[in-house]
Parts: sequence; structure tokens; C-alpha cells
Amino acid sequence: MKNHLPNAVTCLNLFAGCLALCNIFAGHLETAAYLVGLAAAFDFADGLLARALHASSPIGKDLDSLADMVSFGVVPGAILFHLLGQSDGLPEWLPYAGFIVTVFSALRLAKFNNDTRQTTSFIGLPTPACTLVVASLPLILAHDSFGLTGFILNPWVLLGLTVLLSGLLVAEIPLFALKFKNLTWQDNSLRFIFLLLAVALLVLLQATAIPLIVLLYVLLSVVRPAYG
Repeated sequence: MKNHLPNAVTCLNLFAGCLALCNIFAGHLETAAYLVGLAAAFDFADGLLARALHASSPIGKDLDSLADMVSFGVVPGAILFHLLGQSDGLPEWLPYAGFIVTVFSALRLAKFNNDTRQTTSFIGLPTPACTLVVASLPLILAHDSFGLTGFILNPWVLLGLTVLLSGLLVAEIPLFALKFKNLTWQDNSLRFIFLLLAVALLVLLQATAIPLIVLLYVLLSVVRPAYG
């Protein structure tokens, strides 16, 4: 039973991603954003369970990638497609550019599965981090305390974000992973600093903090090597 428990949690990630898609195409982007958060929680939990139960397997790794392709590949593309579709006066084909993120997410996941360098750290932005940035946009729009609606819905801003995130997904940038071998400060100082700053930003800025947290994640990784 313990060998199947992490895979069951992975399937919950996939199910949450499917529900998010249904809500996106029904126009309920805020609900979809919360479901993305749920999928990300399941994605984090399945890895923890697999390591704690020593239940890792090739099937589990493949299943995780397949689930991620939906929750953190198709879903962000669909959100960007929907947001780009709200702009007037654009060519009818332009919203489909949002699915460029989906294509690069597939490349990122395939690269991860075959890259032996990515056991204790990442090379390129993980797909959940990319998707959290995209999924934060509907939340920021729904609770816009900083007057960012016009900026976010600018189609050139959305296209620029699409290109930037797509590039980061496959970039040769080493990024640290939130995998704790122990809880000592010496071995995990970078992780602890990141988590403390992330919590502070969330308290101060709420959903608006999410893109900043991902930016902080990239910057901290670049400043300090992603080892240990």
C-alpha cells in the first residue's frame, strides 16, 4: 500500500489540474487559480511521501511528469490564452500564443526526466513555479489593491511574460530545490532565508507577492550556487 500512496497523491495533482482547466474555460479564473495552488501542494506532497516511504519508482516519476504536464503545462497556457483573449483589437490568433508556455513546459519536463544533474537542484525554472506566476494573475486582478489591472491585461505585457517564462523554463540556470535533508541552518540557510522572505512578502502583498517570490527564488539561486 505504501508504494502506491505517493502515486495516489500525484493523481490528486492531476485531478486538481483537470478541474482548473474546466474552470478556466468556464471563465472562472479565480477558482482555477486556487485549484492550481492545490495541485502544487499535492505535487510537493507526493515527493515528500515518496522520499519518506522510500517508494520512488520509474512509474511514479513518469506519472508525476504526466500530471505536471496538465496542471503546470496546459493550465498556464489556458490562463494566458483566456487573458489575452480579453484584449480588444488584436489579431484573432494572438491569444493562442499563450500556449507557448505549454510547449516549453513539455520541453522542461522531458529535459528534467533525462538530466542527471537535476537530482538535488534544478536547471531551469520548475513548471510549478512558472504556473504559480501565471495563476497569480487572476487573483491579482480579482483583488487589485495596487491598480495593476491595466498593466496586467496589456497584451504586450502578457506576451512578454509568456516569452520570459518560456525562456526560464529551459534556461541553463541552476536553481535550488526545497528539499531538506535535515533542519540545520548550515545546510539549509538559503532555503530558510527564502522561506522567511516569501512568508513576509505574502503577508504584506498577498497574491501580488507570488511573482515577486518566484523572482526572488531565481535571484537567490543566481547569487548563491544551488548545491546542498
